[in-house]
Amino acid sequence: MLKNPIPKVTNQLQYRAIGIVSGKFIPHDTKQINRGFLTDNKGEKIETVILGKALSLLKKHIDLKKNYYWIVYPKNKNSENLHLQVAGIWDPYQLNDFQNDSSKTNFSKLLEELDLKDNYFSIRGELVFVNTKKKEIVIKICSDSKLKNLKNKNFKLVIKGELPLELLNSFLSLDINRDGNALKLISYEVIEKDLSEKNLMKG
Repeated sequence: MLKNPIPKVTNQLQYRAIGIVSGKFIPHDTKQINRGFLTDNKGEKIETVILGKALSLLKKHIDLKKNYYWIVYPKNKNSENLHLQVAGIWDPYQLNDFQNDSSKTNFSKLLEELDLKDNYFSIRGELVFVNTKKKEIVIKICSDSKLKNLKNKNFKLVIKGELPLELLNSFLSLDINRDGNALKLISYEVIEKDLSEKNLMKG
């Protein structure tokens, strides 16, 4: 069974921001390897942090001289400074039950079988801002309701692209492509129109 690095959603209004990026991870410091840069196949660098559960994988299985597919959460303050948090590493052979020689594997073909590709991000959240001049949009992501006590439970992502103003406050599912340090809109689907009206009715 081929494990999908970006699982299917379990709930129509499930917020998320997750992607897959191929590259090499270069730590800032050999003593503290959880922070560094992810350098992609074009040599572009993205500021990256390895989260706890991926850190033990990194220490046990990962050869830092090699390229891997990294499962990442994106963060940014503007459309030019992407920051990634590594949640896992997608290697269907080495880290799953496949008995195979992963050096002969065409990972991009395997990704295509799952309708994915390198630098693809799935973002689901509320459209809170449209900048028609800059051709940018802002999507608000709320983290899992079980983690209500977390300070940074909600965050916003700035994405390059154009959407109609009437979709403000709607819940959208977006297909995004990473280009350098920018996230670019490929396509979108409206899951629920105008969440603010619903919240008013609840209140």
